Amino acid sequence: MSLGILGTKLGMTQIFDNETGTAIPVTVVQAGPCTVTQIKTPETDGYTSVQIGYGDVKEKNLTKPQLGHLKKAEAEPLRHLKEYRVNDASSYELGQAITANIFEAGQIVDVSGNTIGRGFAGYQKRHNFKRGNMTHGSKNHRLPGSTGAGTTPGRVYPGKRMAGRYGGTKITVRKLEVVRVDEERNLLLIKGAIPGKAGNLLSIAPSNIVGQN
Repeated sequence: MSLGILGTKLGMTQIFDNETGTAIPVTVVQAGPCTVTQIKTPETDGYTSVQIGYGDVKEKNLTKPQLGHLKKAEAEPLRHLKEYRVNDASSYELGQAITANIFEAGQIVDVSGNTIGRGFAGYQKRHNFKRGNMTHGSKNHRLPGSTGAGTTPGRVYPGKRMAGRYGGTKITVRKLEVVRVDEERNLLLIKGAIPGKAGNLLSIAPSNIVGQN
């Protein structure tokens, strides 16, 4: 288990392979800089992890406990905190800056973030249901149809796929390739699409899952 980083999705573009000339679609991510705000060890917490903070915020927008927590690391007010399990935390110290240089080109990573929220959606858009006949007099073009099972059980089972809020949920896209690392500007160019819209908060961590498609 290795340390990850928090970042912001900037958008998509394409770059070209110098050898083959192939266009590669990439997502540009502003990765950090992050600050180490807490180090947990088996002696103090029962496990080993490193907590990092990201994103500037005004001091008035944080509570006193939050400010006191950050003060221990002599860190500026930070909006987001996230903890990563690591095998060895001895190489990290409070207040240390974590930048994009912890990754390298060709590395495989997992990216987590919230998907784009699509508001209240119906059955077809949310669950890919089929529609009814579009013929004259059908009266059932996009209606859900029956949702229960008659007198018994006389109710709708929990978890029934119905209309409702669509999107805006956290997902993880696994095994994406880091195509390029810009250490000067703390940018990662990751091959393919990643969750959310531009400006979305992301967590990028080295992929530790072997044999999963």
